[in-house]
Amino acid sequence: MVTWSRFLLGSVLLLAGCAAADPATTRAGGPGSTPAGDAAVTPAGTPSVRAATGCASRVETGSLPDWADEGFHGDTRMPHVFGARGDIVAVLFTHPLAQGRTDGSTNKILWVSRPVTTSPATDSPVTLVITATLDGTDTRVTREVAGGPGPSIIDMPRAGCWHLDLRWGGRADTMDLVYAERKP
Repeated sequence: MVTWSRFLLGSVLLLAGCAAADPATTRAGGPGSTPAGDAAVTPAGTPSVRAATGCASRVETGSLPDWADEGFHGDTRMPHVFGARGDIVAVLFTHPLAQGRTDGSTNKILWVSRPVTTSPATDSPVTLVITATLDGTDTRVTREVAGGPGPSIIDMPRAGCWHLDLRWGGRADTMDLVYAERKP
C-alpha cells in the first residue's frame, strides 16, 4: 500500500509541474512554436526573458520557418523572434541585442514577412514602420525600414524590454525585443 501511495503522489506532482509551465515558453503550434524535435531554448544559465523583464516574445533558436529561410543554406538555425500574429519574424544576426554597442558589432535584424495569399492594399506604404515603447515607461521611438521588411540596424536609446508595433504594406503585428546593457 505504501508503494501505491508513493506512485500516486509522484504522478500528481509530475502532472502539477507540467500544468504550471509558463505558457510563454511552452507553445504548442503557435506562431513561435518549433517543428517537432527542434529545441527552442534559452541559453543555459540565462533566466527566462519573460521572468526577467516581462517581455512576452521569446528568442527561438530552432530552424527558421520555410517561408523565412530564403537566402539561407541548409538547416539554418539563427536566433529569431516571431510576431504575436505570426506574420513577421525578426532574424537576429547579433544576439543579444544591446544598447550602445562599443565592440564594433551592430544590432542587425532581418525582418521577414510571411507571404500573403491576397494582394496587399495598394495605398499602403511599403516602409516597415516600427513604433517601439520601453516597458513600464512613456519612452517611445519610431524606426523605419525603407522598402518594407528586410535587413536593418535597429538601435534603441535605452536597455530593457521594448514592445514593438510593426506596420507594413497594410499589415500589422507586434513583438517584444530585449536590448541588454552595453558591456564595457
